[in-house]
Amino acid sequence: MPWLLAANPECIRSMVARADGLGVSRESPMFRHAMHAVAFHSEEKIAAKMEYLKKTLRWSDAEVRIALSKSPMMLRSSEGMVQRMSEFLISEMGLEPAYIAHRPAMLAYSLERRIRPRYYVVKYLKENGLVSRDRDYYSALTPSEMIFLEKYICPHKKAAPYLAEDYDDVCRGQVPDRFRFA
Repeated sequence: MPWLLAANPECIRSMVARADGLGVSRESPMFRHAMHAVAFHSEEKIAAKMEYLKKTLRWSDAEVRIALSKSPMMLRSSEGMVQRMSEFLISEMGLEPAYIAHRPAMLAYSLERRIRPRYYVVKYLKENGLVSRDRDYYSALTPSEMIFLEKYICPHKKAAPYLAEDYDDVCRGQVPDRFRFA
């Protein structure tokens, strides 16, 4: 953040204090993200955003702090995006709020292009006995596209010949009948 060199030292101290308030260690590489997340935001605005995250994602104060210490840029997420993510992750996927708080990186992924399509693939595989029912959804969200395809699509070409095509359809916003679950 080159602009910090020309900034008022008192403004920088204030930003550091707000970033400290998120619970990110100053020694952590995440601290610069915390600084960026709180830059130009008042303590009141940050507190309001934290309260919104708490209410929308059904988190406790401790869970908000855990999530923000791991992913401070969540403070920059729009309320609409947080609401859509909450509805999908908690209501549709059935994830516990605490589970999400400990894995806040998932909130940075695209709901339409990554989370929803991969969720449908894993759910389809589980329901058809192609992967174990206790397979963790987060493990399907984190790999690159190529690794996801290698782990979840390619091994099931014979048992589920339309899986790759259905996955592509969901990525384009069309949910095929095979991915409509009761």
